[in-house]
Amino acid sequence: MGFGGISIWQLAIILLIVILLFGTKRLKGIGSDVGEAIKGFRKSMNDDDKPAVEDKQGETLDVKAEKKTESTPHKD
Repeated sequence: MGFGGISIWQLAIILLIVILLFGTKRLKGIGSDVGEAIKGFRKSMNDDDKPAVEDKQGETLDVKAEKKTESTPHKD
């Protein structure tokens, strides 16, 4: 028995049908696309560990908040 009750012969038949349906060139292209996607995902995960912006310590901004109200006429 193989994976979940599927024998090696059943897997071979399924593989043969997939190759006949899609062809080896298309399967190679799909494999390349999947490989590039995984490579890009791993790169983005490694880039995520690095800080995007340096933290500037000790820099303080002085700001003053003001409340600004505007009255609008009410429609009757």
